[in-house]
Amino acid sequence: MRGYSHDWPLFLPPPEIARNHPVTELLDKRLVFVTGKGGVGKTTVAVALGLRAAAEGKRTIVCEVSAQENASRIFEHTEVGFHEVELSENLWSISIDPDESMREYVLLQLKVRAMRDMLFRSRIFNYLAAATPGLKELVTIGKIWELAQLDRKVKQGRKYDLVIVDAPATGHGIGFLQTPRTFAAIARVGPIHSQAQQLDRLITDQEHTGVAIVALPEEMPANDLRAEVGVAVDRIYMNALYPERFGTKEAERLGELAGGENGAVRAASRAAVSEHNRARSQRAQLARLRRRVQAPVKTLPFLFEPELGVEAAQQLAKRLG
Repeated sequence: MRGYSHDWPLFLPPPEIARNHPVTELLDKRLVFVTGKGGVGKTTVAVALGLRAAAEGKRTIVCEVSAQENASRIFEHTEVGFHEVELSENLWSISIDPDESMREYVLLQLKVRAMRDMLFRSRIFNYLAAATPGLKELVTIGKIWELAQLDRKVKQGRKYDLVIVDAPATGHGIGFLQTPRTFAAIARVGPIHSQAQQLDRLITDQEHTGVAIVALPEEMPANDLRAEVGVAVDRIYMNALYPERFGTKEAERLGELAGGENGAVRAASRAAVSEHNRARSQRAQLARLRRRVQAPVKTLPFLFEPELGVEAAQQLAKRLG
């Protein structure tokens, strides 16, 4: 894996320097990981962040991992694949396939085409690449790292102001972010060790890299990224918060109507009381979360839409300030 540490200059300062600099705002960083449990709206929030950054004039790319295509579906776009595709003004998307990332890496390191072709045809190489634990995650992070470089080596590669990663769900996300450190510890010396260390520095550099967690008001998001990965959480987005439509007296009156004889009024009142109770429960969870975490907690509204598309993402983008 020779080449990352020698051929591609890092934009990152030494860790001791980074710790002495003030942490910038989330969208002023160069790389942002968005994580959270499955089904919490992580992709939609990642796209909303991208739209917000693009609206501020930042050339932004949203990266999905494991060859997912959720972002392109939000924009009703054909699959983008392992290409940097512009979805709207100043906003691009890429779906990172680990096999394509490995191929790109090898192509950049081996200058002789015959050697590259021979390596790709090698059964032993393909077997080892498939069987090595964490290798797909490592080359995926390597591609994310390459996208965030000011001096890119990919032919005709654009320079981005911000790279937003729709990272794996929280449990897998912790392992994903730990991969470079794990490889650095296993290798101990040599190019793999130094390259993995550089990727770990990218992830844990709080001046240039940020982490946002997306959660629902019914759960408590993981807050152990600093302890397990060495990454601080910059922002928690409490998504799908129900509106508070009724005051206490109104809710009491609705409760009385819910026990009445008129069937239509009774059904409507029960539905209103149910939504009111859910909104109160969510705000109790929100207050509990804010007491427990140090990161700023921002709320995003529940959007009463059958399917969330680009208009929904734009609505959320306006609320991300």
